[in-house]
Amino acid sequence: MSGVARLVAKIETEMGVQVEQEGAGITAETPAMDAVGVNPEHLRMTEALLFAAGEPLDVKALSTSLPEGADVAGLLAELQQAYEKRGVNLCCVAGKWQFRTATDLAFLLRKEQPEQRRLSRAAIETLAIIAYHQPVTRAEIEDIRGVMLSKGTLDVLMEIGWVKIRGRKKTPGRPVTFGTTEAFLVQFGLENITHLPGVDELKAAGFLEAVPPSGFEVPNPTDMLGPDEEPYVEGEEPELATGGPEIG
Repeated sequence: MSGVARLVAKIETEMGVQVEQEGAGITAETPAMDAVGVNPEHLRMTEALLFAAGEPLDVKALSTSLPEGADVAGLLAELQQAYEKRGVNLCCVAGKWQFRTATDLAFLLRKEQPEQRRLSRAAIETLAIIAYHQPVTRAEIEDIRGVMLSKGTLDVLMEIGWVKIRGRKKTPGRPVTFGTTEAFLVQFGLENITHLPGVDELKAAGFLEAVPPSGFEVPNPTDMLGPDEEPYVEGEEPELATGGPEIG
């Protein structure tokens, strides 16, 4: 072998050894970080957990399953951006995270089938009032609807899991207050109740006239206990019945 050939062989050998030595520091326990500082292995783990979960996961649940020190918020933000224009999107519903079909592709998965149970008009109106006016008492629901409310209507909504007893008003009789549940937010794809459709969205959907009545406003619901509201103690008699059938 000539001197030049030997020199080339020596350089190639030394470079090969150098590459191996440089790569030896990257192990399964210490994966490299990408350009934005997100651990790619942690990203894969988060993606797998969210895909496999049968229900939305919150940051605490993800932190429990991920390695200690994982930047859960950064991982979620990275995944949300990565899936922003994909067939499925990473969405935050009720403060938890879940992969969902992209809104514009929902028609592909729509399936027509008979409903085993339909809500009555009274139940739908009651649900809408509770959603927008919460916290709200039975008497306040009746006042808004203009008719008496039967116990059965609230029972149906609570049985479905969309309405719950959330507290008691600090007024004579201490009437219970109602509000929507996490299941309600998940069902309708809302991050929180402040994301309920506003006036413009309701008009665009045809639920309101182009020019609403003078003084018309959409209430601002809250899931926080108000100053005139106290927590409901589990096991207390809620006293939902009105003593008569519903009218309307």
